[in-house]
Amino acid sequence: MDFEPIELAQTIEKNGTGDSLISVLEEIQARYRYLPRQAMILVSERMGVPLSQVYSVATFYNAFSLERRGRHEICVCVGTACHVRGAQRVLTWLEESLGTKPGETTSDWNYSLDTVHCLGACALGPIVVVDGEYLGQMHVRKVAELLARIEQADMAEA
Repeated sequence: MDFEPIELAQTIEKNGTGDSLISVLEEIQARYRYLPRQAMILVSERMGVPLSQVYSVATFYNAFSLERRGRHEICVCVGTACHVRGAQRVLTWLEESLGTKPGETTSDWNYSLDTVHCLGACALGPIVVVDGEYLGQMHVRKVAELLARIEQADMAEA
């Protein structure tokens, strides 16, 4: 995924200066699925905001990532209620199937795997969030079917 300074400059112009730093970073994150270092430097220069402030905002909010993320983001709740209902089995299966650990991205950049300690929907546990969609009462078979559907959809797009 190549970094496009001209497109980024247009994003900065469209959003203004100073007060819209978060909006600019959100657009960059949406485009690249992370905040490339070169993009943060350009934002700093074009918006007249110290690079330390850009970095501070980028690291403060969980919505931003400084590392490249996968095309699909999978997050498994491992809080107490989900754990008791089998979240660890789901997580272990995902780790083995994807060949990655929580906090990492697959080598083909298709999946990023994360965990969270509570999503606040304990009655639906275990919960898996895929690309922002909350899926409750998950178990290994349902996750396997979900990954198969994702891969079929990806192949149809290609």
